[in-house]
Amino acid sequence: MATLAAQLDNLADGVKQNAPAPIAATIGESIANLKKTFDHSAVIKPGTPLPSFKLPNALGKDITSEELLAKGPILITFYRGDWCPFCNLALRSLQQHLDQFKAKGVTVVAISPELPNTSLTTTEKNELKFEVLSDVGNKFARQLGICWEQPESVKPVFEAFSIDLKGRNGDESFALPVPTTLLVDSKGVVRNIHTDPDYMKRLEPTTALEWIDAL
Repeated sequence: MATLAAQLDNLADGVKQNAPAPIAATIGESIANLKKTFDHSAVIKPGTPLPSFKLPNALGKDITSEELLAKGPILITFYRGDWCPFCNLALRSLQQHLDQFKAKGVTVVAISPELPNTSLTTTEKNELKFEVLSDVGNKFARQLGICWEQPESVKPVFEAFSIDLKGRNGDESFALPVPTTLLVDSKGVVRNIHTDPDYMKRLEPTTALEWIDAL
């Protein structure tokens, strides 16, 4: 099985080679700008209690952080949306390692700003066996300091690929979470966090498993 990094790199190469030049340039510029401007100091730190949350799952049922933590540690991954091929690769990679997470007593949860009906599509398309939750308006992501207010310059990219972000997310903010993965221990304390403003990069599930072994 190829590493997630190898799969992501292959996908990134394909985008650079196949996307129209203006679109590829805009994508590259937006990532470079976010890497320069993203405030890492605002991101929740290890050793900090995770703010409590209540978010609907893909079937519209509210899931709380308290009920998840009652089962043990949780691994939370924030993704941009069902329309993002890099996110789908990352979610599938987590699914491929899900039995290992379960064997270690860890519950995996994915969160995006998309509405529950879109989250259901994500769950079915990627054959996910873990909860996919909707953080409408990026309210929880903002609490964690990982929300990105996208510039107007990237709107042509969404238009080029017919991505209706407003319809998918149910708001007009045009904001997205910076892809982030957190390991929260059974006491509700963040123990590890990985966040990268280059959304073409993600945490390897094997690294998350190493985090868990160190709890």
